[in-house]
Amino acid sequence: MLKKFIKKEKGITGLETAIILIAFVVVAAVFAYTALSAGLFSTQKAQEAVYSGLKEAQSTLELRGGIVATAGTPGATGTIKQITFVVSNALGGDPIDFTEPSPASANSGIAAVGSSNKVVINYIDSNQTVTNLFWTCIPLGTNDGDDLLETGEKFQVTIGYETESQGGGNLLDALATALSVNDTFTLEIMTNAGAVITIERTTPAYIDLKMNLH
Repeated sequence: MLKKFIKKEKGITGLETAIILIAFVVVAAVFAYTALSAGLFSTQKAQEAVYSGLKEAQSTLELRGGIVATAGTPGATGTIKQITFVVSNALGGDPIDFTEPSPASANSGIAAVGSSNKVVINYIDSNQTVTNLFWTCIPLGTNDGDDLLETGEKFQVTIGYETESQGGGNLLDALATALSVNDTFTLEIMTNAGAVITIERTTPAYIDLKMNLH
């Protein structure tokens, strides 16, 4: 009976135990490396998204003050030839290039194709969409005299010239249907980096020579 019992006895050697333990360690290491790599990749992508969002926010314009309209013809059936507003650099971010566009042609009200301007202003209303309007700007207050809108500086942007003799034209020249009373319009101000500023206003029932569009 004793010999029979010993003959059927089974067990595990030290070598087999070591092989099993090594296999567990290798599998655990592979899973740990995979999880660590996925975590690092996710962290890197999140960091890139944060930096990208911060850069975009720092390159965004900020409106300062009201939107002023100048009449082409004042009155109850009047028209608007110019829109003026003031912008500054939001969050003290990167300088924004405000090199003025060249007019497409004399008194066209549109910027020329291939013009050197980095800031593009588009016009939209229920009748039309006009891209890359002609505009001019002047610095207000403290500035260093260049075309870069930097921290602490303010630029006054005007769509179109005041008079036809200046050669660039204005909204009356750029639009197929003139901006008149009780019209809702949108201006899109696009920089080479940063979010788009959208200005939406409705003209009053009577056009004054100069008026603030609230």
